[in-house]
Amino acid sequence: MNHLAQTIWQDLISIRETKPLIHNITNYVVMNNTANALLALGASPVMAHASNEVEEMVNLAAALVINIGTLNDDWIAAMHKAMFTAKKLNKPIIFDPVGAGATIYRTETTKKLLNIATPTVIRGNASEIAAIANQNITTKGVDSTQDSQTVVSVAQTLANLYQCTIVISGAIDFVVSQERIFQIENGHPLMSKVTGMGCTATALIAAFQAVNADATIAATHAMAIMGIAGEIAAERSVGPGSLQLNFLDALYNLKAEDITNRLKLTTT
Repeated sequence: MNHLAQTIWQDLISIRETKPLIHNITNYVVMNNTANALLALGASPVMAHASNEVEEMVNLAAALVINIGTLNDDWIAAMHKAMFTAKKLNKPIIFDPVGAGATIYRTETTKKLLNIATPTVIRGNASEIAAIANQNITTKGVDSTQDSQTVVSVAQTLANLYQCTIVISGAIDFVVSQERIFQIENGHPLMSKVTGMGCTATALIAAFQAVNADATIAATHAMAIMGIAGEIAAERSVGPGSLQLNFLDALYNLKAEDITNRLKLTTT
């Protein structure tokens, strides 16, 4: 087993052994997918959105996921409170700006939340990352109109601005910090036919962040696992419906040799 595969495997074993609690304030569309993916990985998910309890839940959790996929003002208030609490307690915050760039409401909400507490990791598609950086790119609903590679330099600017790790999801995934860029070429095109795969990736990043203090490495490990599980699932599937089931099974049954044999990870 090579060193990169071994460190990913060690993190996965840590997740399975410690079962970190991941607090998700996420969207209606992906709650079930996200919770099941975290369970299959070995983590413990909780979906808590009420302002009356988010502070307590952040206190209990190992990491906080903020996902703006289905916004309303009450949820935004809860996100504000949760992020502020996580910042105060020095808990990792994984932020998913779903659809940023599609509407003013989403874009402005993203910027306001980022001003409350700097996330540990921001994960989005190329258009969402560009929108955060005030690039004149429009998101198509919640889908990207850009290739991930085209906004790597933008991600570097954001990483320096917010002093955090930026993850760009796409056919090729990029994990960008102030000093490092990791490129992951695992995954399968069929994954793009299942809603919420990007949101699932965000949640998996939180689980890896719970066991690895290096945010850039944690995010890289999570994206590699996401891609490898997606490849295995696609090989066993006839379409997006069976992919969803097989993806959960692939996460649950992932072995060290799967990582060793399939990992496509480079760094610059």
